[in-house]
Amino acid sequence: MLFNSLNFAIFLPIVLILYWFVTKKSLRLQNILLLISSYFFYACWDWRFMFLLIFSTTLDYFTGIKIYEAPDKARKLFWLWISIGVNLGFLGVFKYYNFFASALSDGLSLLGFKTHLSSLQVLLPVGISFYTFHGLSYVIDLYNKRIQPERNFVDYSVFVSFFPLLVAGPIERATHLLPQILKKRDFDYPKAVDGMRQILWGLFKKIVIADNCAEFANTIFNNSDDYSGSTLVLGALFFTFQIYCDFSGYSDIAIGTARLFGIDLLRNFAFPYFSRDIAEFWRRWHISLSSWFKDYLYIPLGGSKGGVWVKVRNTLIVFLVSGFWHGANWTFIVWGLLNALYIMPSIISNTNRNNLDIVARGKYLPTVREFVSIGITFCLTVFAWIFFRAVNVTHAFSYISKIFSSTLLTVPHFPGIGKSVQIICLTIVFIIVEWLGREQQYAIADLGSKWPRPLRWTMYYAIIIIISQFAGEEQQFIYFQF
Repeated sequence: MLFNSLNFAIFLPIVLILYWFVTKKSLRLQNILLLISSYFFYACWDWRFMFLLIFSTTLDYFTGIKIYEAPDKARKLFWLWISIGVNLGFLGVFKYYNFFASALSDGLSLLGFKTHLSSLQVLLPVGISFYTFHGLSYVIDLYNKRIQPERNFVDYSVFVSFFPLLVAGPIERATHLLPQILKKRDFDYPKAVDGMRQILWGLFKKIVIADNCAEFANTIFNNSDDYSGSTLVLGALFFTFQIYCDFSGYSDIAIGTARLFGIDLLRNFAFPYFSRDIAEFWRRWHISLSSWFKDYLYIPLGGSKGGVWVKVRNTLIVFLVSGFWHGANWTFIVWGLLNALYIMPSIISNTNRNNLDIVARGKYLPTVREFVSIGITFCLTVFAWIFFRAVNVTHAFSYISKIFSSTLLTVPHFPGIGKSVQIICLTIVFIIVEWLGREQQYAIADLGSKWPRPLRWTMYYAIIIIISQFAGEEQQFIYFQF
C-alpha cells in the first residue's frame, strides 16, 4: 500500500476515525487499533512475510526482558547476541545470501576452483532493514541500561511496526517513541494541521519531482551508451533530485501521518543539498540511519577516542557498512567508500564539525564562500550518486568515462526532453522554496503563516492542482528495496 495510492487515501481516514472517535477513551484500545492497522498495512505488501515481522518482534521482546533480568553481564551478553545473531541472520539470508554466494564463486574461480553455488529465488521482505534496526536499538539500549524493558507486548509491537515508519523509516529509538506510545494522546488540532501540511509537501516531492525525474533518469541511465556526456550529466542530476525527493518525501508523509495520531517521529532530512561540506551533508541526510550507525557502531568501535587513525578506521567501517546496508551490490559499497574518502580530510584535520549551524541563517542569500562550498559539496554528491544508481560498477565507470568526453560540451538530447523542461522549471521553484524554508522542520512549515487565509489556501490548492496535473503511474518508493 503506497502512501501515494488511492488505497492509502481510503485506509488512513478510516483508521483515524476509529482512533479518535471509537477508541479515544482507551489508550489500550488505541494501541491495539494501531497494531492491527499496522499489520494490515504490512500484509498489503505481502502477507507471507508477516511471520518474519512478528517473529522478529517477539524475539526482541523476550530477549529484552531476559537481558534486563539476567543476574550477570555474561548472561546479559548471551541474550543480546541471540537477538543480534538471529536478526542479522535473517537479514543476511534474505538480503545478502546471493551476493555472498556470487562473490565466493567468483573468488574461487580466480583461484582455479570451478564452483556453482545455488542462489535463493526469494523476494526481499519490504522494510526488513528498518524494523530489524528498530529491534536492535531496543535490545542494545537495554543492555547498556539506557531503558527498561516494555512488558506489554502490544505496546512494544506498536513501537516496532507503527505503520507510518514500518517499511522505510525513520528508524526510531525506544527512548523517543515508546514513551509516546505509553501515554494518553489527545487530539491536537494545530499538530494535525501541521501534519497535513507536511503530508502535502511530501506528496509534492514524491509525485511531482521524484516520479517525473525518475522517468528521465531511467531513460538516460538505462541507455547511457546512446547519449552524450552532457545528457549523462543531466541524467545524474535527475537522479540526484529523484532520490532526495523520493526518500525525504516518504519521510515527510510518514512524519505528517504520525502527527495525525498525536505521535512525533524523528526528523530524517534537514535540507542536505544546502550542506557546505560532506560531514554536514551526512548530518542532514537520512539522519535516523546516520545517528544509528554513530550510536551503535561508531562509538562502540571507539568513536573519536584513540587518535586520528582510530577515527579514520572507524569512519571507514561505518561508511562501508552504510553502503552495504543499502543493498547487496558492489555499487553501494563503492558509494560508501567514496563518501568515506570525501569526509576523510575533515576527519583528519578535525574540521568535520565546522558547519553545525544553518547556512546563511536569517539571510536571503549565502556568502560567496558559502555558495562555492555548497556547489562543491553538491557536485561531489552527484558524482557519488552515479555509483548508487548504476546497475553495476562497470556501468558506473562507463557512465563516468562517457561524461568526461568531448560530448560533454554538446547540447543534451534524449526522448522526452521537451517535457523535462517543465520538470526542470518546477525543480528550480522547489529548490527556491526549500531554500526559503531551510530554517524550518520542512520547507512549507511556516510558508504563508502570516498571509491572509484565502491567500494561504490558494497556495495549498495550487500545490494540489500541480500534484494532480503531474501525477502519472504510481511509483514505488526507492528505499522500499532496502
